[in-house]
Parts: sequence; structure tokens; C-alpha cells
Amino acid sequence: MENKVKKIREEVESFIVSSSEELEKFRISFLGSKGSVKGLFSELKNVAIEQKREAGQLVNGLREFVQNKFDVLKEELESSSDDNQKIDTSLPGDSIELGARHPLSLVRSEIIEIFSRIGFTVSEGPEIEDDWHNFSALNFPAEHPARDMQDTFFIAKGDTPQEEIALRTHTSSVQVRVMENEKPPIRTISPGRVYRNEAISARAHCFFHQVEGLYIDKDVSFADLKQTLLNFAKEMFGDKAEIRLRPSYFPFTEPSAEVDVSCTICNSKGCNVCKYTGWLEILGCGMVDPNVLEASNIDSKEFSGFAFGMGVERIAQLKYKVNDLRLYSENDVRFLSQFTSGM
Repeated sequence: MENKVKKIREEVESFIVSSSEELEKFRISFLGSKGSVKGLFSELKNVAIEQKREAGQLVNGLREFVQNKFDVLKEELESSSDDNQKIDTSLPGDSIELGARHPLSLVRSEIIEIFSRIGFTVSEGPEIEDDWHNFSALNFPAEHPARDMQDTFFIAKGDTPQEEIALRTHTSSVQVRVMENEKPPIRTISPGRVYRNEAISARAHCFFHQVEGLYIDKDVSFADLKQTLLNFAKEMFGDKAEIRLRPSYFPFTEPSAEVDVSCTICNSKGCNVCKYTGWLEILGCGMVDPNVLEASNIDSKEFSGFAFGMGVERIAQLKYKVNDLRLYSENDVRFLSQFTSGM
């Protein structure tokens, strides 16, 4: 036993430590559960009774010696490390890469902020809708082409249109839910993702994003609608922005109109994007059809209102001059990193 203790002491004294890895190796080799010192304690049971006292003192002394050696080596290593890692406060710090918000999120947030400033609240609803909220309550006849498989992703095709379940084709379905659960005056916008069964190309996608607005109160006029949309155009595209309204058709509004904004790319001088007209279509709108109000138990003789809807991708295209819709959903970091984290 005395020879084994002497040999381990010599190994400890000759052990060189210059890194934290070597220090840990020292600890495991000598003080670990399977280390040399632990092994000697296990051997004490085989020592003769008359020699156990002396052998125990030798092993305890060795353990104390090794532990002291370990503490000294650890202190020396830490002291040496501190000396080698002095911080030069005059050096520039490491740059931190900042993330960027998605361009559609930036535009969506700005649209919400613009309408929030004039009293519109935000309403949200499910992306999987029944026929009533997606079509019937919005004055879509049963034979309307928007109900066809060519336009709509049906999840459950019932025996009658009323039993059908589909991915919503517009966020107007949220407006129906608001009208069913709230009493006028109602002033709300409904941002969200919608789905159309279309071939994916630079100008179309099977899913995209909309923001639809609804205002219902007494004596609401078309002039209120026009002024609201003109305010939006100037807030989004600048004080020089102008709008024009062209007659159109939507099942849930009457009269209806398409809204164009003066082209921001060529400053209304004419370019290939605006087809040399100086105008770009941005949204559809109109006065809420009385049938839509009555479907949600709102008296159309007492109340009137207007509604509008715009594609977020379309507004982003005009704001950032990105003409390919596919870029918004490809998650290409090279594309996304061009947009700042705030607006």
C-alpha cells in the first residue's frame, strides 16, 4: 500500500495542467469515482486488520494531498486565463444581426394603423368557413361562379350549398360575424389570409392576404366612403396620391366601384406597370346591399353602410415595387433581408 501511495504522489507531482480540459482530466484520473485515490480506498478492505490503521492514514493523506494539488492548479489556471483575456474597451463591439419583418406584415400593420386612427377596430375570424358566412349572407346566389370548384377550395361538399364547408375566399365572412353579434354603429376592418383555387404565377397565388372594411350607421353615404378611401390613399402613398372610382359589380354591395390610385411608380406619367394609364387598381368597394344587412338582422331602412376590400400583396407591390407575388411566400432570406424591422 505504501508503494502504491508513493507512486500516485509522483504521478500527481509530474502532472502538467495548461487548460481546463487537462484540469478536468486530472480530477477524473485521481479524484473521480473511478480514479486512483478512490481505488485505494476500495483496497483497504483487503489489508490485514493490524495494518488498516496505518494504511488508512496513508490513503487519507494522499487524498488530501491530491485535493490540495487540484485546488492550486485550478487557481493558477484561472489566474492565467484572466491575464490572457483582458478586455480592450477601445475595440468596437461585435455586430449583432437584426431580423426583418416580412414585407406583407409591414404593409398589413400600416393599413391597420391608418384605419385605426379614424376609429376602425380590428376583427378576425376562422379561415375555414361555412356557406352562410362565406357566400349566402353576402348575397351570393346559389349559381354564382364564385361557388364553383374552379374558384373555391371546398373541404366538405354537401348535398346542398348550405352544407358546404370551404376555405374562405375573402375576409368579408368576418364582417358577417361582426354584424350578427354587434349592433350598429359598426366600424371595423378584417385582415387575414384567404384562398382561391388559382394557378400560381407572378400575378396570382392560391392564397393571399386581404384587409376588408365595414362601416354601418345611420345616414352613411357614398361620399363618406370616397373620403375614407382618399384618406387611406394619401396616408399610404403620400399627400400627392389621388384616387378615381369606376363602376363595378359585387354581390354584397350596390352601387359598387373599383378604386384606382395614381401610379406611384411613374408619378402618373404612364409606365408598363400602370399600362401607360397613370392609374393602378388597388381595391373594390361599395354601399352595403340591403339584403346583406337584413341577412344579419340589421334594419336596412334605418341603417346604411359601406364596405371595401384590398389585397395586401397589391398594396405591397405598389409600395415596394415588387411585381412577383411568389416572392412573398418563398421565404428567401435574400429577399426578406431587404426590409427593415420597423416602419
